[in-house]
Amino acid sequence: MADAEEQPPARRPGGRTARVRAQILAATTELVARDGITGFRYEEVADRAGVHRTSVYRNWPDREELVVEALLRYAEDLASVADTGDLHRDLVDYLLALATGLHTPFGRTLEQAVQPAQHSPAIRGALARILDQRTAALQQRIDTATHRGELPPTDSAFLGEMLSGPVRLIVHRGLRPFTRADADRIVTVVLAGIRATARPQD
Repeated sequence: MADAEEQPPARRPGGRTARVRAQILAATTELVARDGITGFRYEEVADRAGVHRTSVYRNWPDREELVVEALLRYAEDLASVADTGDLHRDLVDYLLALATGLHTPFGRTLEQAVQPAQHSPAIRGALARILDQRTAALQQRIDTATHRGELPPTDSAFLGEMLSGPVRLIVHRGLRPFTRADADRIVTVVLAGIRATARPQD
């Protein structure tokens, strides 16, 4: 009988399953971006993911659960803001990443998903969670800058809206690409306005 140490190593459990799930979630995101939440079909998910339909049914018997997990899975990149110590540059990079994200399958998914008001509580909850994560990340970076004295005390939620609003407008119009010059101009104007209108501290 062969020594146990000479036996080939066992395959890691779940490796293929995790890979299949990732393919299905990616395919779901792309199809929802193209067809909307109510327009995609299980069979198309399987075809695009390159898996058997039973893999989709088995992992997600409820199509809504599949949509929710896909939305949450691909939200992570939109919820990060660097902290290099240079607030202006960090915000410019954030706006560029936001603009790029709006062009991705997930970005289109999120944009389409937030438009109709008749989505189920589960989907609305997922969307709210995604937007809350993104807002919280930006607010944390702004609050850090305030504590360091880079900004006067300010409403970080309002500042975030002032920064991201023009990005969405330019991207949605689709008349030209969103550039670093655009991001730099937005950040410069918004931060200057915040500093100019700050109330003197007692």
